[in-house]
Amino acid sequence: MNRSTKLVIAAAAAIASVSVGVLAATQNDAVIPAPAAISLVQAIQAAEQHATGRAIRAEYEASGKPRAWAYDIEVVAGAKVLDVKVDATNGTVISSKEDAADRDDDGDKED
Repeated sequence: MNRSTKLVIAAAAAIASVSVGVLAATQNDAVIPAPAAISLVQAIQAAEQHATGRAIRAEYEASGKPRAWAYDIEVVAGAKVLDVKVDATNGTVISSKEDAADRDDDGDKED
């Protein structure tokens, strides 16, 4: 292979790698969150009070249709793990349900 052929191949490879990088950057599925009226700390306090437990995980996420922003907080209350959803605009508890997937029942897949 002569030198000019090698240069053409190297240039083609460089262009292809840049094109893949640009394509990956344009296919980002990140959603810009709406600002919350209440803080994460306030949402955790509401969830802990509602479930009479202790928060172990919290996320700010879009849920439902149309996309409404809420805090999804996992609370341990005794032997139960609850998923508590708190409205990000007013701090009220939207829903609360037991999260059976997080219960440790020895002998199954790790929870």
